[in-house]
Amino acid sequence: MNKEKNNLLEVKNLKQYFDIPTGMLTNKPLKAVDDISFNIKKGETLGLVGESGCGKTTVGRTILQLYKPTAGEIIFNGQKIGSPKSIDYLRRNAQMVFQDPYSSLNPRMTIGDIVGEPLDVMKLFKTKAERQNRINELMSIVGLNSEHATRYAHEFSGGQRQRIGIARALAVEPEFIVCDEPVSALDVSIQAQIINTFEDLQNKLDLTYLFIAHDLLVVKHISDRIAVMYLGRMMELAPADELYDHPLHPYTISLLSAVPIPDPEYARNHKRILLEGDVPSPLNMPSGCPFRTRCNRATPECKEVRPELREVAPGHHVACINV
Repeated sequence: MNKEKNNLLEVKNLKQYFDIPTGMLTNKPLKAVDDISFNIKKGETLGLVGESGCGKTTVGRTILQLYKPTAGEIIFNGQKIGSPKSIDYLRRNAQMVFQDPYSSLNPRMTIGDIVGEPLDVMKLFKTKAERQNRINELMSIVGLNSEHATRYAHEFSGGQRQRIGIARALAVEPEFIVCDEPVSALDVSIQAQIINTFEDLQNKLDLTYLFIAHDLLVVKHISDRIAVMYLGRMMELAPADELYDHPLHPYTISLLSAVPIPDPEYARNHKRILLEGDVPSPLNMPSGCPFRTRCNRATPECKEVRPELREVAPGHHVACINV
């Protein structure tokens, strides 16, 4: 069987550049996403991690055509996305859960109208009763009561607001959901509940996720595979357990060394790897490997060669010439 037949989403050489004014009538491209490729199989969760500003959110928004890609291909369910008809198909079958549950919900709309808005846009009901029944069903799926439908967003806690956002995303019965740091604005105790909700919904509705986050413990818990980004480039891609047990890229190793482990003996024997210097500006990217200016393994060759993501073990890809 062709491996690609199982892929719900294929991203090939995706680039997303933004023109930034640098003077009178001059612009310079900010390379938010710079030539990345990956795929997500049906029913899988791919975690996407990296520091703030590395391009994670831009990847998600570009896949959903909230930004028009500068270059590259996005193939969803075997269909290349680009024409108006294909974009309509994508938006009918792919949705997004946004990072901030406080700003992503309209404060002037009732919860029923927020959850029902996708039904209105896509014309997915024939009668008002059918619409209301669907709203009640969606709210029940995410653990809210139907009586909440007449209330407003400010009357709910952060966790409840994020559940409302999830219900809205589920309204059109999508196959694929981009989860853009959906728990980073929530208390730790609430994060676990929302993560469990995502997992339950995936099992119940056969959903596929791109789960964007910077918390490596959260990503490990929910993801089948994890991709690590730095300055718009993909540094490493591997199954979740493999990435944690055998990280290969110096950047991944540094990130994992900063993850707190509740074990005093482990903490004594493992020191955090501190990266030198600051993250370079995406407007003035280093030549060669984008991570070389902060890497403890950098060689003169790293300045000349931009490493491509290559498979070094089954399913384990890394972009480093010294691995």
